[in-house]
Amino acid sequence: MRLDHVSYAAGPEGLAACVQRLGSTLGASFLDGGLHPRFGTRNFVLPLRGRTYLEVVDVLDHPAVDTAPFGRAVRDRRDAGGGWLGWAVRVDDMAPIEQRLRRHAVEGHRRRPDGFDLRWAQLGVLDLAIDPQRPFFVRWLVDDEHHPSAGGELPGTTGVTLTHLEIAGDDEAVELYLGASTGQPLDGITVEWLTPQPDTGIVAATFDTGHGPVRID
Repeated sequence: MRLDHVSYAAGPEGLAACVQRLGSTLGASFLDGGLHPRFGTRNFVLPLRGRTYLEVVDVLDHPAVDTAPFGRAVRDRRDAGGGWLGWAVRVDDMAPIEQRLRRHAVEGHRRRPDGFDLRWAQLGVLDLAIDPQRPFFVRWLVDDEHHPSAGGELPGTTGVTLTHLEIAGDDEAVELYLGASTGQPLDGITVEWLTPQPDTGIVAATFDTGHGPVRID
């Protein structure tokens, strides 16, 4: 179990403007991730060091937004002005999570601009929508070479590292939900747990960049 990615929802400015703003702030270029047809969303991704990535996501004018939990969560965050949506934990075996939460994972996919169909299974988006301090779980159904973080460790790439998270919530409640210590998926990342006022979830993330630390709230 380890951190897979953190998600940021574009606000009224739109996806392109949001990606440009965050990329300029971080001194890095995002990659077009493509469309999520089952969720009615699309994203851009920034591979990070540590085998994780930053996702910027927005909804499409698509009927799936009304039925897919992820689409609704993105839409609600966008309508609230945009900002941090949540975090996802990568697991190699989804069965224990399904048994503990008494629900089945659903499959998702998106076709990248290069034509590759990226596939995964996910569980817990409904929980994130209710209580954004909780992560959702992802099991990738493709080889690591196709994971969105691929390239984040290579010389000459962005060299951006997620170093610090500020999360409004209760770490004990999150550990109970995870079934593990939060230190396991967040190993190497400093986490500051803040009293939720009035909402839970990621408040800010700090990244180590080529021009020093950058905090995005």
